[in-house]
Amino acid sequence: MGQLSAIRSFVEIADQGSLTRAAETLNLSRAMVSRHLENLESWLGARLLHRTTRKVSLSAAGEEALPRMRQMLELAADLQAVAGVRRSEAQGRLRVTTSLSFALSVLTQSVVDFQALHPRIEIDLLTIDRSVDLVSERIDLAVRITNRLDDSVVARRLATCRSVLCAAPSYLADRGTPAAPEDLAAHRCITHAFGTRAEYRLGRSGRLLTQAVSGTLSGHETAVLKQAALAGAGIAMLPTYFVVEEMRRGALVRVLPDHEPEALGIHALYLSRQHQPLPLKLLVDFLAERFGGEVAPWDLPL
Repeated sequence: MGQLSAIRSFVEIADQGSLTRAAETLNLSRAMVSRHLENLESWLGARLLHRTTRKVSLSAAGEEALPRMRQMLELAADLQAVAGVRRSEAQGRLRVTTSLSFALSVLTQSVVDFQALHPRIEIDLLTIDRSVDLVSERIDLAVRITNRLDDSVVARRLATCRSVLCAAPSYLADRGTPAAPEDLAAHRCITHAFGTRAEYRLGRSGRLLTQAVSGTLSGHETAVLKQAALAGAGIAMLPTYFVVEEMRRGALVRVLPDHEPEALGIHALYLSRQHQPLPLKLLVDFLAERFGGEVAPWDLPL
């Protein structure tokens, strides 16, 4: 199936005269179409296209190969129609990545429930709290929480991630409770250890404001920030999926409830919308149904 996808990409590039237009037609990233072409040329031991910054054109080898590759695609379609390509029970292995906090709170249980429906689908669930290269790291699906999407991959929105400002009762008893965003400047804030500025983006009545904050403790992983907040280290901005239970039992108290932190999208990231392996399609559809809607299932009133 890998060479078939590469052949399909080559034929589409030849028809469209452009890698970008071929990628759009195939619902693939341009990087994946280029990788298909490189693999096909390596397999054949010949350059199929002449590429410049403005256009692509068939080489002599490409001219000879194109009609035969069209025949191969037609033959493959005939075989699929006769024999079928999907088994009655989906099977295969998927490599899935997400952050540690989302895996602990939401995704692990979802994967277990999904495998109860599809017991022949194996899943490697990797907790990686950074952007990954899906191709080089052989990732089938990345579940990421962000509003900045890479156009080299396909993104399907699964849900909205909302956050809260919160702190332990012991901290607030000692330092007081801020009444307005500018009051945060006088508080210890536990922040993510990335970027050059520590700030909170807060919304109220349709307006978004940015408040600079500071503190003596920061961390790369949301689980560390939550533990620090529980220990009374300061005020933290944490996703509701990760702190809903602590807030229900009073271990964490919401701060500035009239100012909601900027919402982020929870996205399924993968390489191709077309010709997906059945296990991947089933998992993405399952997650979209479980998490979907304007309000995520974990965002019950606090």
